[in-house]
Amino acid sequence: MLSSHDISIIKSTVPVLEVHGKDITTCFYKMLFEHHPELLNIFNHANQKKGKQQAALANMVYAAAKYIDQLEVVLPAVKEVAQKHRSLGVLPEHYPIVGKYLLLAIKEVLGDAATDEIIHAWNNAYGVIASVFIDIEKEMYEKAEGQEGGWTGFRSFTINKIVEENELIRSFYLIPSDGGAIASFTPGQYVSVKVQVPGETYTQIRQYSLSAAPHEPYYRISVKRENGALNTPDGKVSNYLHNVIKEGDKLLLSAPAGEFKLELNDDRPVVFIGGGIGVTPLMSMMNTVVKQQPNRQVTFIHAAHNGKVHAMGSEVKQLEDVSEHVTTHFCYSNPLPEDTGYSKTGHIDQAWLQEIVPTTDAHFYFCGPLSFMKSIRDSLISWGVREEDLHYEFFGPKEAL
Repeated sequence: MLSSHDISIIKSTVPVLEVHGKDITTCFYKMLFEHHPELLNIFNHANQKKGKQQAALANMVYAAAKYIDQLEVVLPAVKEVAQKHRSLGVLPEHYPIVGKYLLLAIKEVLGDAATDEIIHAWNNAYGVIASVFIDIEKEMYEKAEGQEGGWTGFRSFTINKIVEENELIRSFYLIPSDGGAIASFTPGQYVSVKVQVPGETYTQIRQYSLSAAPHEPYYRISVKRENGALNTPDGKVSNYLHNVIKEGDKLLLSAPAGEFKLELNDDRPVVFIGGGIGVTPLMSMMNTVVKQQPNRQVTFIHAAHNGKVHAMGSEVKQLEDVSEHVTTHFCYSNPLPEDTGYSKTGHIDQAWLQEIVPTTDAHFYFCGPLSFMKSIRDSLISWGVREEDLHYEFFGPKEAL
């Protein structure tokens, strides 16, 4: 437990962290990787290049300081990060290393303002926070390994089938290379995929949502090819999966993880709203509802540029065909002359949502680009949807909506 004196000092640093937090975390990662380059085998290089990881850590440090005497307030965010850590293979022995360079970064950025008293208090606070993460992650590792077909670390899967969903997205059907069982998962969760891209010193790890329902003999991930080339951070893994990997090849996967989960202990209507590749976790949810709760009312909305890059539209329509309780709507921002079957041109807005969604008393799940999710959230809140009924997933470090 922290002393009241330490708590008071930590809280006094909140205004400073609000201003200098990203400078501190940027300095932290620079020093960390200089002294421990082996950790580049764990961290997402693209998020580092974009500054997303630095911003996410800065937000977490700020929140931890602000609520250091009420850590239960930030527990949901801690669990989300812990899920990522477990899927990446973060272990207890990594925490002292992180703590060392985080304190050095605070001292480096703040200079004389980071007094010995402040550094001592933050050292104690970090110990408490690290213990929370280690304990939660220990439970997650045990749960991942303990269930039928479960495992820890990375397990070899063979690519049984590749399906070209459109010119940008392909789906990979993955079965265990050892022929054993695979763990079930909650619709909305993801797996981490670890690859050794030719010419790269370090392994690359990316998270991909599971896009099929659980309880199948395979996992399915659906990957969008990024605009970057194979040798750029954005394109390293997605282009490797699109241009190099073929059926019969093997990939290393973590056990399923994530806090974005379909609520099945409820029969209220459910609304899925996907933007582009953000549809992937929603496909798992959609398939599950249709199979397990066939009488539940479902509204499925997907925004895409046009029919050429609209992924999984035919699969969605098939689900609508087999269930009288499913209604689908497609919105194209730039439809092609040959496109048919879409409901709206332009963008999803509040007025259209109020036309096609029968009620605000529902669970709303949405995923897509950050600007898309901000717009959807603002529209739903303005319409009167309760905050607790909004469920969303970030592809990458968590950001503010």
